[in-house]
Amino acid sequence: MPTRNEVLRELGLAPLWRLRQRTRTEVPRGGEDMREPGDANRDQRLAHIAALALDTLVDDIAQCRACGLCATRKRTVPGIGAADAAWMFVGEAPGADEDAQGEPFVGAAGRLLDNMLAALGLARDHDVFIANVLKCRPPGNRTPAPLEVEACRPYLDRQIELVGPGLIVALGKSAACTLLGVDTSVASLRNRVHRYRGRPLIVTYHPAYLLRTPADKAKAWEDLLFARRTLRESPAQHA
Repeated sequence: MPTRNEVLRELGLAPLWRLRQRTRTEVPRGGEDMREPGDANRDQRLAHIAALALDTLVDDIAQCRACGLCATRKRTVPGIGAADAAWMFVGEAPGADEDAQGEPFVGAAGRLLDNMLAALGLARDHDVFIANVLKCRPPGNRTPAPLEVEACRPYLDRQIELVGPGLIVALGKSAACTLLGVDTSVASLRNRVHRYRGRPLIVTYHPAYLLRTPADKAKAWEDLLFARRTLRESPAQHA
């Protein structure tokens, strides 16, 4: 004699068991991650960068495909300088010369920066670390897009953590506004001690701007002297 379930199946009345698709409004069990896949990938990438050393960071930047600049760059420009520098100089992004050579602040602007450092008794090879917010050149030297900054900024943050500078100098409006989360002029940010990731930050003009506006070189020199005093007086002064 057929069972009840067999009869129901023959009549097409048996229950049809299907694995129910969970909607995003349901609360997951066991702390399961319900974020978008992109969020999980971003967290994974941040954790990866946060574990890099300075040398492996350079290699990682060279392989980076996190934004569209990887398709137009010639070379990545990770940064250069002492691994334990007291000073860190941060610009906006590489230009054409930097893109060609793979080193930040070369060409006329780089020579001016080197002269400014020499006047302080510093040299890029062993006293400072020089980097940009972006490690790849935006085409035509355009202003970096927000998504490009978001993709590249973790590398700069890791460099700051590894080098451990006693002072950061933001060169130009774009770098300063990006690091400080504001939208204002360099003039309004000068002569003040800001902070980024727990470290004092001084804002001054970009060397490229000074080449176009030489009358402001005196102001930039005042900013560097102010930065040196700030470094000396900082309780977290770099050894």
